[in-house]
Amino acid sequence: MEFAELIKTPRVDNVVLHRPFYPAVEGTLCLTGHHLILSSRQDNTEELWLLHSNIDAIDKRFVGPLGTIIIKCKDFRIIQLDIPGMEECLNIASSIEALSTLDSITLMYPFFYRPMFEVIEDGWHSFLPEQEFELCSSATSEWRLSYVNKEFAVCSSYPPIVIVPKVIDDEALRKVAMFRHGGRFPVLSYYHKKNGMVIMRSGQPLTGTNGRRCKEDEKLINATLRAGKRGYIVDTRPLNVAQQARAKGGGFEQEAHYPQWRRIHKSIERYHILQESLIKLVEACNDQTHNMDRWLSKLEASNWLTHIKEILTTACLAAQCLDREGASILIHGTEGTDSTLQVTSLAQIILEPRSRTIRGFEALIEREWLQAGHPFQQRCAQSAYCNSRQKWESPVFLLFLDCVWQILRQFPCSFEFNENFLIMLFEHAYASQFGTFLGNNESERCKLKLQQKTMSLWSWVNRPSELSKFTNPLFEANNLVIWPSVAPQSLQLWEGIFLRWNRSSKYLDEAYEEMVNIIEYNKELQAKVNILRRQLAELETEDGMQESP
Repeated sequence: MEFAELIKTPRVDNVVLHRPFYPAVEGTLCLTGHHLILSSRQDNTEELWLLHSNIDAIDKRFVGPLGTIIIKCKDFRIIQLDIPGMEECLNIASSIEALSTLDSITLMYPFFYRPMFEVIEDGWHSFLPEQEFELCSSATSEWRLSYVNKEFAVCSSYPPIVIVPKVIDDEALRKVAMFRHGGRFPVLSYYHKKNGMVIMRSGQPLTGTNGRRCKEDEKLINATLRAGKRGYIVDTRPLNVAQQARAKGGGFEQEAHYPQWRRIHKSIERYHILQESLIKLVEACNDQTHNMDRWLSKLEASNWLTHIKEILTTACLAAQCLDREGASILIHGTEGTDSTLQVTSLAQIILEPRSRTIRGFEALIEREWLQAGHPFQQRCAQSAYCNSRQKWESPVFLLFLDCVWQILRQFPCSFEFNENFLIMLFEHAYASQFGTFLGNNESERCKLKLQQKTMSLWSWVNRPSELSKFTNPLFEANNLVIWPSVAPQSLQLWEGIFLRWNRSSKYLDEAYEEMVNIIEYNKELQAKVNILRRQLAELETEDGMQESP
């Protein structure tokens, strides 16, 4: 298929662009295979370059000969285009709808993008499992790399290489995979060097109504326990949901077969419930007519902050089990690709200082989200505006980033990265020129040959010129465990995401830049003071030498 077939009108003059709190801009609108571009001859106006893949929904209106297209983006922007001529407007709208809903992944922009910057680092090879294993193996010899999933034959959503207990052979892993949902047998997520305890993750056990068991599975997770120690199984589903899953062949670990493990059920929502929550929140944020009572009522009705609280509470529980009780834990929900990954990732941010650095956080995203099989292509297919909702669309990754922001806000000096880094990751998860977030798992990415045909996001982010934008000037390395507050009054709406297209967010950005400038100015002053002190000390030394006999 040629893109030209989908573009009915490639160019229209005298188009007026409207954005909230910005002056209207008149210019020429052009459509390419992957971008909507509006350029103006007016002074001091930036060109608008909008990826078609960033468009969530469009609405059309007509007043006489003038047509209006309202474009609603996955990053929550809303822009309006006034187009002279009804036919041109209909053609543009039809073309945008076709280009923003391409079925084939290989027709998306990352396969056509060619970087204009010098590639210093190949991001596809920056965070390999072998490198992560070296960090673990330097502290313990009880774990090994397994290549049992080399051809993705055991588990389609796992990477080819996983970390498992050394005493468990590959044949046992194959049997355990048949007992776990989607073949997702328990693997190492995090090793706590302080006391040797671990976090593992998996899919739910397929116990069914008959109480099926698997001795290899019991042996595998028992292999992580120390003599006389107990472990915790954190199930991210409420007990009634886990019990209902037995009727469909799923279930949970029976106490009789796992006597050394205590099972804890938490309630983290998934799928359409989270999607509906996001839709309600964005709708409330976009309505400028609210009085205070109605705004607070709508914010509460969205339940977004409630979801944040549940996820953070579960992550703190997991971190507490490891650090304070000295117990290993296994975390799973149903598939082990959504709420499970939220909890394992956040627990590591709480416990592990490396995860709070830029490269450490990138490694966490690679290990706990991309390689662990979070289905980005499905979950991020649509955002808050699309009318044709599918059951697999859900803002799971955005909720995780929001949780990280909540912790960052409470511990502003403990993170090497700033809020802009988290916003950038949100944007690229939904629409990007890079191939990092394409596909639903490593198996799909291999079939698409993303490493050979697309550029990694990390190749761009980790260039010094870009890193400076994402570096927190307040950062001071903190090797301690950080315990975030999950009290309702401690959690706030993330304005940098949900209100950033409003005027208020512009003031916030200006205030942040002013704060950074003040910090830099203070650093310069401190450097000058240090120089003066040294010069003064040298003068005092010289005077002393002249006075001595």
